[in-house]
Order: sequence, then C-alpha cells, then structure tokens
Amino acid sequence: MIRIAAFGDVHMGRDSAGRLAPHLESVSDRADLLLVAGDLTKRGYPEEAEAFVRELAAVPVPKVAVLGNHDWEADHPDDVVRILEDGGIRVLDGDSTVIDVDGTRVGVAGTKGFGGGFVGACATAFGEPEIKAFVHHTQELARRLEQSLSDLDTDYKVALLHFAPCEDTLRGERLEIYPFLGSYLLGEALDRGGADLALHGHAHAGTEKGTTAGGVPVRNVAQPVIGRAYNVYCLGGDADCETAPALSATRA
Repeated sequence: MIRIAAFGDVHMGRDSAGRLAPHLESVSDRADLLLVAGDLTKRGYPEEAEAFVRELAAVPVPKVAVLGNHDWEADHPDDVVRILEDGGIRVLDGDSTVIDVDGTRVGVAGTKGFGGGFVGACATAFGEPEIKAFVHHTQELARRLEQSLSDLDTDYKVALLHFAPCEDTLRGERLEIYPFLGSYLLGEALDRGGADLALHGHAHAGTEKGTTAGGVPVRNVAQPVIGRAYNVYCLGGDADCETAPALSATRA
C-alpha cells in the first residue's frame, strides 16, 4: 500500500516562518511521498517561495508540487519554480515524475489546470478572442495532462492539480464561480489517462471527496477544506487511509 500525504492552499507569506513546519514532522512516519496541490504562496513572490521551501526542508520523503493561481500573481512563476526545485521539491507543469516506493512505481502527472465550468454550464471557444483564449488554455492543459498520464508505465498513476476536475468537490462554493474553479475537461483527461487518484485544491469552501464521471477518486486537499495540515490517502486499498494526524489546519 502506498501512502500519499497531501495538502494545498497554504498561501505562505514572508511572515509565515514556523507556521507549517511543526505540523509536518510526522509526514515521514505516515506517508511515502508528499504532494502539494498549488497556492504554495500568497502572491507568488520569490521570498514567499523561499519561506515555503524552508518549511518543508526537514521532510525527508519525495516532494512534488504544482503551482496555483496565487503562485502566478506576481508574474515570477519561473523564479518560484527554480526556488522550489533547488529546495528539493519537484514541480510539475504538464509533465510527470516517477517515484519508486520499495519497488512499487508511482507516477505523478501534474498541471495547474484552469477553469471553464462543467457539463451543462461550461464555456465554449466561441465568439470573442478573449473567451476563445480562456477555453483554449484549459483545453491545452487538459490535453497535456491526459498525455502525461497515458505515457506513464507505472503501478499507480496519480494526478496532481490545483483547479478542480469535477463538480463534487466544489459543493459548498457558490455556483456562480464554478467556471473559475475548474473544468470538466480535466476530469475527462483523468478518465482517459487512467488515473488511480486525483488531488486538487483551490476551492476553499468546497468538499473533500468526489469522483469523475469515469469513477476516478478525486480529493480536494485545500487546507481550509480538510481542516488539518495534511491528509493521507492510499493506493492499493481504500483511497482514504484515515491515518492523517488530528492537527489544526494552517489557514490562509
């Protein structure tokens, strides 16, 4: 059984030193790898990325992340990625990585994802160039996610996103903002790519558990949703390990 610790939406700032690290001391005892579903920083400044890296420095298990919309706000995404990777955190952007856990190969395919909405209430690439660009961006990220998953030749495939791939995990959010929280195209990519589990953040008022139309388990791991520093999910058994520590969430 593979145990995955996961969280998202920690929104680390320059003044956040020590806010997260104490809650991660048990990760190596409870999980084989740590996945972070975006919004690592408040506004995407390099100093905030450096603060995040320091909080995770003592976590010895493999660490993988995607960026979220907050991590793009200051227009320094390349600097943020460089800082994270220099700090031992693999950042995915339409690609994948393979982690060996005692002979079991776990593939993680990652993308920030984007919005557009869900079946019956979704944007289409029609009309003004601005709306076409919006939808085409989601289409391209979904295409790359599907390809990354399909290309993996591993025992398990995990998708790591920031935006939501299904409506289930948005329950609790206002319906009006669903198109800005995720897209059904991401869910279709998970189904066609053969994901075993998908993790995302972004929807702070959403719901933890859901599934895609094709039955892939989806978990919203935004800290305001899970109510703790991280949760632990399993591959090779019940997706919900129920071994997450009872810790208070580090709220944004």
